[in-house]
Amino acid sequence: MKDILLRTRKAAALHTPTNLGAQATTDIAAALTGVLADTFALYMKTKNFHWHLSGPHFRDYHLMLDEQGNQIFATTDALAERARKVGGTTLRSIGHIARIQRLLDNDADYVTPQDMLAELADDNRRLTGFLGAAHTVCGTYNDVATASLIEVWIDEAETRSWFLYESTRPALGATTR
Repeated sequence: MKDILLRTRKAAALHTPTNLGAQATTDIAAALTGVLADTFALYMKTKNFHWHLSGPHFRDYHLMLDEQGNQIFATTDALAERARKVGGTTLRSIGHIARIQRLLDNDADYVTPQDMLAELADDNRRLTGFLGAAHTVCGTYNDVATASLIEVWIDEAETRSWFLYESTRPALGATTR
């Protein structure tokens, strides 16, 4: 009897009651999990660049990337918990992230500070697009709670992108080569 109960518990799907239908649960959780993988990839790249910065603007860029990394990391738990709250599952490992992330890693030995900021600005813009696509999925199923959270994350990614872009612009009157 004990063995049967154990097998039954192991075989039972993780079930979270929700007002969403089965297809909505599947689609929304998948969209959120994809965004979550990209969010972890962006977090890691942001910290990588934070740790490997050099040059005359080191302090300013180092602090900005630390703030941005903290903001990005703060969204990971909310994303994963939302996927669970709607009745789905989410990431289970670093390998799972690697299999589904759409943002590319950067393992280069050296990247100039300007290239770091430009790459992160582009990645944040791409994340905004992924979030927008997830928002569309939520709209399809009238999941206003998840859509509302996504709107905040879009605004945060747009702000990060803006700060990174502005940090790469030459000072007024400066000459470029």
